[in-house]
Formats: sequence, structure tokens, C-alpha cells
Amino acid sequence: MEYSLYNESIAKEVASELLNVGAIKLQTENPFTWASGWKSPIYCDNRVTLSYPDLRTVIKNHLSEAIKKLCPEVQAIAGVATAGIPQGALVADVLDLPFIYVRSKPKGHGMQNLIEGRLIPGQKVVVIEDLISTGGSSIKAIDGLIEGGAQILRLMSIFNYGFPAAEENFSKAGLNVTFLSDYPTLVQQALNKNIISKNDIANLQGWRKDPANWNK
Repeated sequence: MEYSLYNESIAKEVASELLNVGAIKLQTENPFTWASGWKSPIYCDNRVTLSYPDLRTVIKNHLSEAIKKLCPEVQAIAGVATAGIPQGALVADVLDLPFIYVRSKPKGHGMQNLIEGRLIPGQKVVVIEDLISTGGSSIKAIDGLIEGGAQILRLMSIFNYGFPAAEENFSKAGLNVTFLSDYPTLVQQALNKNIISKNDIANLQGWRKDPANWNK
């Protein structure tokens, strides 16, 4: 099982650009509230990158090159709903491969599909996510693909929060995971850009270690 950053230079580039376009925001004094109820000094929405053609191209090319290097035997690309769908489709187009996507739950009408598109049993698949938090939604989507007959080669994401629970969950699931950028790289880039100060570092690191109880 592999769980790693793809390339340090690319990680710095991607983190810097995500901050530049506002896809990632840091607020230590006025934290965000996630759907889970967690208080967080960071909010990430990589769908914002789709509105910036140059950055969109950079991300899809980095993901595509990583897949060609790490998974040359890939036969199809799968996106995880919803934010992984456009990113996955862009990558599939670059690699000239079939594309499918996985819903969070089966469609409530018609064929009641969980997987949209044509998955051929035995097909070797790379899964695309926009970001990784605890890994739960990614693993659920991958379980659906495996039930549909896919052979999962790897999960690729643009960004990873770096929670210890995520690595543990993926390890238990026996999944290979690669990400273009991560939280430590982001914090350093934010410091370089004077978005945060050195005084914020300990607070930001504390959140990543225990997000459920941070700021209580």
C-alpha cells in the first residue's frame, strides 16, 4: 500500500495556485464550520479551479502524467461525485480513456445506477477525487466500483488534508493513494505569501492532529 505526495515541486506549485485563485482559504481567527460540525481554519473547494483554464490545464496534466508513470496499465478513469467528476473527465480526455463516475448513492429513479457510464468487469481503474479528508467517501465510492467488477489501481487527488485517520483508513482498505499537494505544503506556501504568520503555525498544526476537538 502506497500513500504519498507525488512530487514536492508540483506540490508547491499546486498549493500556491490554489491559494492564488481562492480555492483554498485559511482563517485562523474566524474558522469555518464544516458539514460535520467541525470547526476548521481551512476551507477547500477545488471546483473553483475549473473556472481558471490555465490552472485547470496544469492540474489535469499533472494528474495525467502521474497516472501514466504510476499506473501505465490503466484502462479507465473514474470520478467520485461530485467534485471528482469534472476533474476525472478532463484526465480521461487527456489519456484518451473511458470515463465513469460513482454517485454517493444509487439514483432514485430509472435504472437506479450507482455507477454511471460503462464499467467492464475486470477493468483496471484509477479513481479521481478533488480532495481527501478522512477518506470515508472515497472508500465508499471505491467499494461500489469493486462491487461493479473494477480492479482499483490507485486513488489520485488534487489535495490531501493529511489527517492521520485518512492514512489509517486507506491502509486498512489496502488502497494505493497519491496526491498532488497536501496540508503541510499549503501551510508553508501560505506563510511564504504572508497569508498567515509564524504565530499561526502551531494552531494550524493542532487542527490537523485533532480536528474534531480543535477550537473547543
